[in-house]
Amino acid sequence: MAGDSSDYGDLWADTYDVEHAQMPPSDAQLELLATFAGSGRALELGVGTGRVAIPLARRGVQVDGLDSSPAMLAKLAAKPDGDMVKATLGDMTEISVPGPFRLVYVVINSLFLLTTQAAQIQCFRKVAEVLEPGGRFVTECFFPDLGRFDRGQSMRVTQISGSHLKVDASRHDPVKQIIVGSHVRIDNAGVSLLPVTIRYSWPTELDLMAQLAGLVLTERWDSWEKAPYSTNSGGVVSVYQRPAG
Repeated sequence: MAGDSSDYGDLWADTYDVEHAQMPPSDAQLELLATFAGSGRALELGVGTGRVAIPLARRGVQVDGLDSSPAMLAKLAAKPDGDMVKATLGDMTEISVPGPFRLVYVVINSLFLLTTQAAQIQCFRKVAEVLEPGGRFVTECFFPDLGRFDRGQSMRVTQISGSHLKVDASRHDPVKQIIVGSHVRIDNAGVSLLPVTIRYSWPTELDLMAQLAGLVLTERWDSWEKAPYSTNSGGVVSVYQRPAG
């Protein structure tokens, strides 16, 4: 991706499920989302190939999905039960899917594919518009570990075997809070690159975005299992609510 979430989706579509094969949605994650949705509608932003949306729909939740990548949505539609998710091509800063929704959620850092603060704020505002009173917006993001960067750069070997080598290379701009990276695979077939650009936001920054949109933080954990959030957390699951009144 070069700063656009649709670019990211189109470049990753063919390998996304393989790359995330070890990251299926947990029972705790699906149960929590299903509980928040109740008998209402749910909307996943950056639905991708339906990694979470399809299992959630199988639990009886009415799930809509929004994604800016036609290639990702094609993968979703081709999957078993992919037709259980009503998918729409569109951007997270517009949210062209008509509401209201009892639950809107975005997982594994997809919010950070919006690479400006203004775009992330706009996303929160649009979410607030499509949430029903009392509805929730759930975000799953990483907690930035900037200690892994040396002079603004990071290079890590993530897999190594007799047949291939995988390396994550990234560059950090602390002023813009931008990380530009690429997942590099080297094997007998050659070299392949899966680029990604994100703008990370600190949890307190997300809270301010929510406040600007009229949403209120109600719960925060470092995992779907509701482990307590702390400065040692690597991830953060935040629950924001549109006031009922």
